Amino acid sequence: MSSAPIVVHPPSSTVGRRVSVHSQGRDEILGTAYSDHDLVVFLEGAGIQDPDGILDDDRWIEWRGGRAHQWSAA
Repeated sequence: MSSAPIVVHPPSSTVGRRVSVHSQGRDEILGTAYSDHDLVVFLEGAGIQDPDGILDDDRWIEWRGGRAHQWSAA
């Protein structure tokens, strides 16, 4: 299991990936992202500084069940 506070969950059967953040001992779902842009907007809303700069940083984001930046099911 990763210690990254942000999880991009596996692609859904249609399109998009749920995004959650672990903060203050609990998980909060930020929404469903359909692109890197959506993910950046969610991260900005969660107060993350320089969200573009952390998309490929595994200390911050864990991409589950698919490649990073892949937004639809394979």
